[in-house]
Amino acid sequence: MSEISFTYLNGPDIDALEMSDLEILDAVEAGLDAQGRGQTVIEPRVHLEPDPAFRGHFNVLRGYVAPLNVAGVKVVGDYVDNYKLGLPSEMALLNLFDPRTGMPVALLDATAITEMRTGALTALGGRYLGRKGAKVLGHVGARGTAYWNVRLLDRLFDFEEIRVHSRRPESRDAFAAKLSADLGKPVRAVETWQACLEGADIMVEASRLDRPEPLFKTDWVAPGALVVPYGTMSAVEFSLTDVMDKLVVDDWGQCKGGKLGALRAHVEAGKLSAETLHAEICQIVTGERPGRQSDEERILFWHRGLSLSDIALGAAMLDKAAKRGIGQRLRYA
Repeated sequence: MSEISFTYLNGPDIDALEMSDLEILDAVEAGLDAQGRGQTVIEPRVHLEPDPAFRGHFNVLRGYVAPLNVAGVKVVGDYVDNYKLGLPSEMALLNLFDPRTGMPVALLDATAITEMRTGALTALGGRYLGRKGAKVLGHVGARGTAYWNVRLLDRLFDFEEIRVHSRRPESRDAFAAKLSADLGKPVRAVETWQACLEGADIMVEASRLDRPEPLFKTDWVAPGALVVPYGTMSAVEFSLTDVMDKLVVDDWGQCKGGKLGALRAHVEAGKLSAETLHAEICQIVTGERPGRQSDEERILFWHRGLSLSDIALGAAMLDKAAKRGIGQRLRYA
């Protein structure tokens, strides 16, 4: 047997790629387009909780993207108290494989990939479901994915006002300061959920609650708003889906099952079902289903995170790394 090796991209390698906002958005949108055209396989995520006392769990995401000729598996840890240790709350590894032989192609530090692709999916939801000319963004949560939510949404909308909130003042103040510096515009940290979300054109909830708690009030959602809740523990009121004109998800197969997620109670009660679902976002990207059709529609976009987005962005990074001579070759056999 001839020697087998694969590419390893560590965190500094990923940073050295300097992926642009448009490169990130284009890669994730390509994954959605392939999904919408039936050119992918996506398996619902599974979870591993080693011990409830550790206050964290692992997500395992699996998929195949035919146009990219790559399959992938990502394992990501999600640990609430990691900030106390100076660690990211989410750390991940992405394995890419040749789908025809099973041969390993690459191993990538996927912490930044997770953050970037999540932000890209939020932003693409804004592109297809947000009101044209939306000017106010309200964002709850300051974890890693939050930065890319705000950055990539602002790349598409160039907001006049951005409000952010998180539970710890030091976290939200630092978050607002970093965004202000990177975006070149004021980003305001506010003290309450209401001050952050009420009346915003785009309302993103990426909180880290210990248990479900209805802190996001339905009454705050104005006509024309786009609501994007994706916290692991639900932060929305049970009535939220009642005021929505369209309910959109990233993948119904993974949204309809499991025990976690922002709209788990709504699925279990039948408020979000195959009958009430308007579309998967991939169907809107390919034009199979309409996105926003009026300025007055209230639209909800719930994304749980797609393995396809990880794979598509990872493949784009691998291609750019090869062109720039970035990364290491590791022997497998």
